[in-house]
Amino acid sequence: MKLLSFIIPCYNSQDYLDRCISSLLVEGEEIEILIINDGSSDQTGMIAEDYEAKYPSIVRVVHQTNLGHGGAVNTGISHASGFFVKVVDSDDWVDRTAYQKILATLKKLITEAKPVDMVVSNFVYEKQGKKHRKVMKYDKNFPEERIFTWDDIQSFRKGQYILMHSIIYRTNLLKECQLRLPEHTFYVDNLFVFKPLEKVERIYYVNTDFYRYFIGREDQSVNEKVMIARIDQQLKVNKLMIDGLNLKEIASPKLRQYMLNHLEIITIISTILLIRSKQKANLQKKKELWKYIKEKDMELYNTIRYGVMGRLMNIPGHLGRSITVSAYKVSQKIVGFN
Repeated sequence: MKLLSFIIPCYNSQDYLDRCISSLLVEGEEIEILIINDGSSDQTGMIAEDYEAKYPSIVRVVHQTNLGHGGAVNTGISHASGFFVKVVDSDDWVDRTAYQKILATLKKLITEAKPVDMVVSNFVYEKQGKKHRKVMKYDKNFPEERIFTWDDIQSFRKGQYILMHSIIYRTNLLKECQLRLPEHTFYVDNLFVFKPLEKVERIYYVNTDFYRYFIGREDQSVNEKVMIARIDQQLKVNKLMIDGLNLKEIASPKLRQYMLNHLEIITIISTILLIRSKQKANLQKKKELWKYIKEKDMELYNTIRYGVMGRLMNIPGHLGRSITVSAYKVSQKIVGFN
């Protein structure tokens, strides 16, 4: 069994795939790189096959008709043979020094027969055109250099949550919880992080800036204009997260609070985008989203709706929407997201 499987979902990634793959290649056969060519029409498939031919013991290419990011991740999980698995988007990369620390940690955990369900590390916003790099760290939330549980974590601040870029999962955990992401849907990385958390019992945090998250391209899925154009997909993921959260079944109070906070953030993002669109139809969708939460789970609705952010998002009228957008712009500058 390999130590770690990397899944690289690819769609027309010819311009940056080399950087991604080359950052993951290491000597030896302890890792595998699964390149999922999701129906690309450019040279992505050929580039991937060149790497497979050169590194046949490390790189595997799977060609499929286009199923979207979620469909490519599903395919990657089904092919993964590593004890652990990590998704790396094709326009991102990893830091080589931090990479060695990650591999050493995973080896140690396996060698000492102390497997964990989830390994967390830091990630860096590599924002196009910006010299300052925002680092998302978890040293204030998680113990370092030891295995811990949800009961050992500290509270997350508003706007801080675990992203796909932060996580390495135990592969069988994803199979045990029957993770299946929706196809032809963007923003499923939130489901990838969110759904398995209830099954996670043992965690390890490595305080190193491992993942480099490239952000700022105009055609990128997290570009605000693109997100507004795809708002129905954002809402679909938001509702699937709501459907999948049963507060009464979460034993750990700290995990329960974390998942509430995470869902709150995603709901606030959906609400902001609907307001930012300035479209009458989308303002109606905003009302429908909050109604959906209320009808699904009144406790969940009350928690999100009457929290600080929930109140801010629902100030009525044009003035209220202006205040909401102003708060959002301040958050953008502080956190560094798109």
